Amino acid sequence: MASPETQHNPDIHRTIDAVWRIESGKIIASLTRITRDVAVSEELAQDALVAALEQWPESGIPDKPGAWLMAIAKNRAIDRFRRHKLLERKHEEIGRELKTQQDRAVAEFELAGDDDIGDDLLRLVFISCHPVLSTEARVALTLRLLGGLTTLEISRAFLTPEATVAQRIVRAKRTLSEARVPFEVPRGLDRAARLSSVLEVIYLIFNEGYSATAGDDWLRPALCDDALRLGRILAELAPQESEVHGLVALMEIQASRSKARVDASTGEPILLFDQDRSQWDQLLIHRGLDALARAENLGGAGGPYTLQAAIAACHARARSGAETDWARIVTLYEALGLLSPSPIIELNRAVAVAMSSGPEAGLALVDELQSEPSLKSYHLLPSVRGDFLFKLGRFDEARAEFERAAGLTQNARERKLLLDRALDCASSSSRPT
Repeated sequence: MASPETQHNPDIHRTIDAVWRIESGKIIASLTRITRDVAVSEELAQDALVAALEQWPESGIPDKPGAWLMAIAKNRAIDRFRRHKLLERKHEEIGRELKTQQDRAVAEFELAGDDDIGDDLLRLVFISCHPVLSTEARVALTLRLLGGLTTLEISRAFLTPEATVAQRIVRAKRTLSEARVPFEVPRGLDRAARLSSVLEVIYLIFNEGYSATAGDDWLRPALCDDALRLGRILAELAPQESEVHGLVALMEIQASRSKARVDASTGEPILLFDQDRSQWDQLLIHRGLDALARAENLGGAGGPYTLQAAIAACHARARSGAETDWARIVTLYEALGLLSPSPIIELNRAVAVAMSSGPEAGLALVDELQSEPSLKSYHLLPSVRGDFLFKLGRFDEARAEFERAAGLTQNARERKLLLDRALDCASSSSRPT
């Protein structure tokens, strides 16, 4: 047990919260292997958390808090089996006597602590991101089960009503139960499809943290941290999957810029060319470059996440925006566009072309995207076009584009940035040429 000083630490609830975020996924995963029910397993894990909140402030943090929580959860599970005859419902196809089933379940629970938790976690990852669920449900359930976040925290992160998030999670668990999704790591083609879903969820969580789509903040670092933690866990659980390392590389390198992307005093966004690169986190960059090398060594150089990580690496290796290898970035975006055709990828390629061959070349590509239906309400299209027009000295047109972009974005910080750029256009147009 902890020392008396630790026992009376006023921050003990924050310590319990930190322990829970680290251990809850493992506990729920181990319980799900036995109960075959995510909802029941989460209830049992929550019971263990309640016990910790009641006992640890008095007794102190155990030397092995994860093992303590797991032991409590296992005992509650055994009690539940005995009290509610849960196994009669879970194993009715076996057709054996209830007592035999109960005895077997108790034995399995007592051995559970000796099994490979990593396998259980990987199974839980694939269950949480099962394609039978909507994308929103997958994100919410993954953050709940593997991120250890409460429904309130998830709702705040995505600016969604808490009741909506709670309903998504409840429906997701019910859907998984009704679909009888097996607690296993899929194989073959099914594994590839499911892994794609898992990576998509982690990518969406990170992106929402890196460039918030709505609200008052430009960044939501906690979401980036959660996504990175999930990605790192997945990389340990699936070390031979190149795209897992590609995604981790992308997130590590992108996260390295976080401090430089926002003005510390005002919270205002700072664009890439204006960032103080000495503030970029070199440890995260090195980790990202190592993960990228690992992905490429596994034969994943042509995967979508690895290609995006390679683009991010071009920025990370450059000492300034002017020294960036824009020609290589154009080539990488061309490869990405062939692999995953998307107007947004084409918009990003246009930016790289403009940096490599001049704003007029970029503007020609952007103008071709003007009729793309999926970009009609995408604020970055007029924003990019406005930037090219500004560089070409067409200030009145640029101002109109920046104002249009400001009207489309849902993020308050980004809106102010765009309106400031529109004002720059107005002042520039009034100056003598």
